Amino acid sequence: MESMISIRNIVKQYAGHKALSDVSMDIKKGEVFGLLGPNGAGKTSLIRIINQITGPDSGEILFNGTKLSESHIGKIGYLPEERGLYKKMEIGEQILYLAQLKGMPREEAKARAVKWFRKLEIESWWNKKIEELSKGMQQKAQFIATVLHEPELIILDEPFSGFDPINAELIKNEILELNKNGATIIFSTHRMESVEELCDSIALINLSHKILDGKVTEIKNQYRTGTYIVEYEGNNTDAQQSSQFELLKSESIDFGTRLQIKLRQGVHLNNVLAELLPKVQLLKVEEKIPSMNEIFIETVNKQTQKSKG
Repeated sequence: MESMISIRNIVKQYAGHKALSDVSMDIKKGEVFGLLGPNGAGKTSLIRIINQITGPDSGEILFNGTKLSESHIGKIGYLPEERGLYKKMEIGEQILYLAQLKGMPREEAKARAVKWFRKLEIESWWNKKIEELSKGMQQKAQFIATVLHEPELIILDEPFSGFDPINAELIKNEILELNKNGATIIFSTHRMESVEELCDSIALINLSHKILDGKVTEIKNQYRTGTYIVEYEGNNTDAQQSSQFELLKSESIDFGTRLQIKLRQGVHLNNVLAELLPKVQLLKVEEKIPSMNEIFIETVNKQTQKSKG
C-alpha cells in the first residue's frame, strides 16, 4: 500500500528538551493510524510538524511522495486537543470563516456545513455563540470545521474528549465513514479501547523515541503469551494439575470453575484439551490475547526502565 505520510529521521528539540529523537514511520494511504504515547512523549510535537505549525531541526516529511510544503496545508484537516474556537463568534459563521481560510467558496462551505449540522444533530445551534455551547457541542463544531473541506489527511487529537457515550459513538461512526470514503486518518488518543476499535496500524512514542509500530493485529499477535481461559463444570481440582501448563489463577464461577493457564514451551492447546476432556465437561476455552492497553503499559514501562538503567 502506498504511503501518504513518510516521516524520515525527525529530530526536534526545545530549549534543552529533546521532543523527538530520530523518529521515522510510514502512514499508508487510506488507513486509520494511531499515534500513541504517554503525556510528554513527543506526539504533539510530531503532529505540529506535520501541520507545519513548527518545523523539525532535522529530517523530513513526505506527503504523497513529495516534500511537505505549504501547498499541502489545504489537504489536511486538524482537530487539536486544545480547542481553538472563537468564543464570542456564532458557530455557523465561524465554521464558514474557517472553511474559507482553507480555500472553499462561501456558498459551497455553507451547503456542506448545513448537511453536517444536520448529521450531528445541531441544526438549531447555527446562530449560537461558541461560549453558549457545552463542551461536547463545541467539540462537534470543531469536528465539522476539521472535515468540512474534505481533506485527504485528517489528524484527530483526542477527538472524543467531552463526549458522552452516545455522541462518542456518533463521531466514531463519522470517522469510519470518512475513512471509508478515502480519507487517511491519524488518530491520537489515550483511550486504548478506541485504538482497538478504529486503528489499522499504530506507532508508540515514549521519551521522544518511537518504540513500537506496525499493524494492530500483528502487534497483538507478537505479544501473545500462550495464556488461555478455561471454564468447566464442577470443581474438579485434579484438572488443575498438569505438566503441560502453568496454573496462573483458579476461581469458582456459576456452575463450575474458571482457570487461567499458560502453556509450557512446545505444548499445543490440543494436547491440553486431550488431557482435560476425560476429566471435566468443558464450557469454554479462549485465548487471552493482550489488549492494546496492556501492550501500551508493558512496552512503555520497559523502555522507561531501560532509559533509567
